[in-house]
Amino acid sequence: MSTNPPAPGVPRPRTGPVAPVLSARGLSAGYGEGGPVVRGLDLDLRPGEVVTLLGPNGAGKTTTLLALSGALSPSGGTVSWNGRVTTAPLHQRARAGLAFVPEDRSVIMDLTVRENLRLGRADTGVALETFPELAGHLDRRAGLLSGGQQQMVALARALARRPAALLADELSLGLAPQLVERLLGAVRAAADGGLAVLLVEQHVRSALAVADRVIVLRHGQVAWSGPAAGVRADPDLLLGAYLPLA
Repeated sequence: MSTNPPAPGVPRPRTGPVAPVLSARGLSAGYGEGGPVVRGLDLDLRPGEVVTLLGPNGAGKTTTLLALSGALSPSGGTVSWNGRVTTAPLHQRARAGLAFVPEDRSVIMDLTVRENLRLGRADTGVALETFPELAGHLDRRAGLLSGGQQQMVALARALARRPAALLADELSLGLAPQLVERLLGAVRAAADGGLAVLLVEQHVRSALAVADRVIVLRHGQVAWSGPAAGVRADPDLLLGAYLPLA
């Protein structure tokens, strides 16, 4: 039997059940008096897998990430970290091993790349192993980088802390397809090393290429969930739950 590792970007086969790092049970969350945006969500995120959260605009994807990260307090249900219910805020979950890359990239434009990494307590060597392209920009202000380079800094800063779980919101926003593949390939490689990943992504085909499981939200509830391999083989499985494939 071959012992060769899978090609980069190809999810490794799962060998059996693993205890989740991050879980939600009956999770509901929203903003102000508008009622819950997400309702009754159950989710498990395990080491070594990428779960892709799909759905149309307004489906509750970002709200889900905010509630799981501790940036938004749930209005119902529970979130658990390593099997224990938590109500800790984002900064405490970050210290415990949760990384969150929000949609706005969250780099500090007036600081250099090196300073951004240091501020995030990231190992610069690990960051450059993930994205060697940043080596020549360490002492350049982040605001002078391209959008793709800024996203590399944000993702490298998160991954170089060696977290147990990563929540990533729209890494591909506004970027060329080649950069999207580069970023998602780094996410896949980190998952192959044991990281648990929940990925919200607008480029459905690119997300499916690196995912192990898929959850589709519609109107704040799960419309479909299942293995990504099945969707890659038969995209029609998502018809009626999420249209179109983009």
